[in-house]
Amino acid sequence: MLKIITIFFFTILFFKANADDGYRLWLKYDLLKNTSQKSEYKRFTNFIDNQFGESTIVNTAQKELKNGLAGMLGIALQSSSKKVGGIVLKKDLTIPKEGYKIQNIGGNIIISAQTDKGILYGIFDFLRQIQTESSISTINISSSPKIQLRMLNHWDNVLGTIERGYAGSSLWKWYELPENIDPRYLEYARANASIGINAVVLNNVNASARFLTKEYLAKVKALADAFRPYGIQVFLSVNFASPKILGKLKTSDPLDPQVRAWWNNKAQEVYSFIPDFGGFLVKANSEGEPGPQEYGRTHADGANMLAEAVKPFNGLVIWRAFVYGPDPKGDRFKEAYNDFKPLDGTFAKNVIVQVKNGPIDFMPREPFHPLFGAMPRTPLAMEFQITQEYLGFSTNLVFLPLLFKETLETDTYATGKGSTVAKVIDGSVHNYPITAIAGVANTGSDRNWTGHLMSQANWYGYGRLAWNHEISPEQIADEWIKMTLTKDQSSHKIVKNILLKSRETYVNFTNPLGLHHIMGQSIHFGMEPWLEKSARPDWTAIYYHRADSLGIGFDRTSKGNNALGLYAQEVQNQWNNPQKMDLNYLLWFHHVAWNQKLSTGKTLWDELCARYYTGVTEVEKMQNEWNQVKSNVDAEIFEDVKGRLAAQHREALNWRDACVLYFQTYSKQPIPAPFKKPERTLDEMKKIVEIYQLK
Repeated sequence: MLKIITIFFFTILFFKANADDGYRLWLKYDLLKNTSQKSEYKRFTNFIDNQFGESTIVNTAQKELKNGLAGMLGIALQSSSKKVGGIVLKKDLTIPKEGYKIQNIGGNIIISAQTDKGILYGIFDFLRQIQTESSISTINISSSPKIQLRMLNHWDNVLGTIERGYAGSSLWKWYELPENIDPRYLEYARANASIGINAVVLNNVNASARFLTKEYLAKVKALADAFRPYGIQVFLSVNFASPKILGKLKTSDPLDPQVRAWWNNKAQEVYSFIPDFGGFLVKANSEGEPGPQEYGRTHADGANMLAEAVKPFNGLVIWRAFVYGPDPKGDRFKEAYNDFKPLDGTFAKNVIVQVKNGPIDFMPREPFHPLFGAMPRTPLAMEFQITQEYLGFSTNLVFLPLLFKETLETDTYATGKGSTVAKVIDGSVHNYPITAIAGVANTGSDRNWTGHLMSQANWYGYGRLAWNHEISPEQIADEWIKMTLTKDQSSHKIVKNILLKSRETYVNFTNPLGLHHIMGQSIHFGMEPWLEKSARPDWTAIYYHRADSLGIGFDRTSKGNNALGLYAQEVQNQWNNPQKMDLNYLLWFHHVAWNQKLSTGKTLWDELCARYYTGVTEVEKMQNEWNQVKSNVDAEIFEDVKGRLAAQHREALNWRDACVLYFQTYSKQPIPAPFKKPERTLDEMKKIVEIYQLK
């Protein structure tokens, strides 16, 4: 009996130890099962010869290489000066900074770079080749980042909460810092370095001035010290009113000499704690945050004051362009453009203006922001959102590299055909001297980091595109699935299909045909297309969809408010004609009659209904497809994703029923065949949304 009990508990411990809870992200160095591939890899991994030189970052890279090969190949990599069959690290001053080459030369794998960061990124790429079971016999990779500053923006607060965080509390345990360095900080840094992220903003753009106190600077220093071996630089969001809050000055006017002196002294203090501190990120005069306009000054006045303070330390100021006023006759679509376009060329050389991918606010689908291509003398940074604020939080599977890539590939026509958004932000269109891209992080204290395990692919995909915007979502999906979920070919194909159709599925059951901003108030969850009262008119749904008895959509053409006129003529031509344009953007720019025939052959009403119903059907297909990979995916991961897909199906039904029933009150038309009318009433759907809003 004792023997049976012992075997029973051993079996439980064995399976628990081998269960995958997602903590290791895409950096799983499990022993490879492909014996032929292992044999190939072992021919080139008998030793390591570091001819590059020593540094903290190079030492980190070598440790990663040894751990990776020990896990995947079961070998202990030793230093050696043998001639053949090993990995050699070399310096090559012709390679761009942070870039690298991986080549098979003379029977050795040569990883070369100009800088130690290049060696780090090259080693992570080499390990990725092995993780994905790619051949290295004829390897010849040359890679360098297209964008200089590749950032994560954390919206984390001093009390450990995360604004728009859906994976637990903050990673940063502020009350334990600086004394205790949680091992999770190092795992976080590893993950970022593996995809080329080289900068982190630690705190919320709705910033607490407390982060600039000596108490918190000591904590920030501890994190900076932990991240530095992985090539990651630390930034802070700052509260523009800090001179009044901390310095007890009477004003925060950027042209006031005392205010400027306060910021100069504060910058000096920050850099005394963290000599390689990156700089400040600022949200000003937006959604109640203080800024220079309170004193009759411009955004350039505010940014340049801070730029002056950090300039002696080679610091940067990143100034967000997300600004809008509560004008019932205005349009948030136009306001950032109207505020910032006249300031082009007036910002200091160490200022970057950070612009959201679209003009409203991280909607499931947006036209690209009209500022891209419109400020040739001011470096513009892209701001994407990785956390799924408007994309179903952590219950919905949405593969965001599709959204990122869609924006990056759009042509602005700023200097003619081919002036894509990607080429604007990488500096090649306007020759920006500094370039940057930011992603609002989706990480938290949940064991698997991102809540929904599949959302790890969005963190991974953002980093890969930040490094090289030419990579396809298909390649990103291939890599991530092999590194994270399964190498079984059949299951890999199924999961890839799920990922690649997930974004369009979400758009269909929430915001088809260019609908936008019809989500639940405040929490931004679920649907509330009937919302007509809020603290601001542009926080309501009716402000955006403008449904009436005639039709639906926001007329932004010359016949409406002419927001479309902010774009180059070629872009206007693409979106100006509702009969010929991409229907995905239709209701962004046009108020369309319910009976209007679209290019699909259906009327607007019938097409709208078809997309809502198709979205639900596609979620059901995703559920069925996921069930097919059960035998080739870790059991814990499988069950977690299965449960979240079931929740997504419930939410898709809620979206569909609420929206078609609500918009039907305006169209006065039946649900088209073959779709059945929802079993629930509009009043029942409104009660569900009321529950969402309960605090």
